[in-house]
Amino acid sequence: LTFPNLINFRLGRVPSNYRRVFGHPASIFFQRNIANQETLEMSSLSIEPCDDGDGGFICSIFEVPNSNQEFTTANGVPSQAFLEREEEFHIIQMPYSQNLNSNDETKTKALNSIGLACTSSTDAAYIAQWGQQRFDDHYSKYGITTIWGWRRDSGLRPCAVYLRHCYLAAKSMGGVCFNSFLDDTYLVDRKTTVREYVQRYPNVLETEPPDSLRDRYSG
Repeated sequence: LTFPNLINFRLGRVPSNYRRVFGHPASIFFQRNIANQETLEMSSLSIEPCDDGDGGFICSIFEVPNSNQEFTTANGVPSQAFLEREEEFHIIQMPYSQNLNSNDETKTKALNSIGLACTSSTDAAYIAQWGQQRFDDHYSKYGITTIWGWRRDSGLRPCAVYLRHCYLAAKSMGGVCFNSFLDDTYLVDRKTTVREYVQRYPNVLETEPPDSLRDRYSG
């Protein structure tokens, strides 16, 4: 598990100037042989800024013991170990609300809660951080030429094993969380919701992980 010692797990709401998107391929999907390049079912989730009113969503919030500064430094900067774990993302401090029933910006800001979130980045930032060789090892060797440059009309689709995993996890958290995952999570076109996608392709929810990854990708 990424955070085996997490505490105070709960739900929160990200404000409407951020959107949740299946918009980039994750190297780990190729390494674990669960990406389908033929159908382009190989994308993972990230958060991105938006200003078109389609943002805002329910997410999970939790704390992680950090006495050894394993995850952040004393001033809140992500540690090297944390950056390695989430290598392709731009990790930022993001406001959130614990008011799940409203997307009202005033209430969101009044709570003034801040957490760390994995947001979209750029290929140039990845290479600047980790070097061309890592990009080649983690992406180019699989025929992937870009992480973050996928066009809205590219046809990129969620990794089926990962989508099923997220679907089951959100469902286990209750109706508010589940409906937000279905209706507030978008494909690469930023128009198609997960609900619309699984209605169109219900078979993706039958795509189980291989036995070696069953504990990791079963919700």
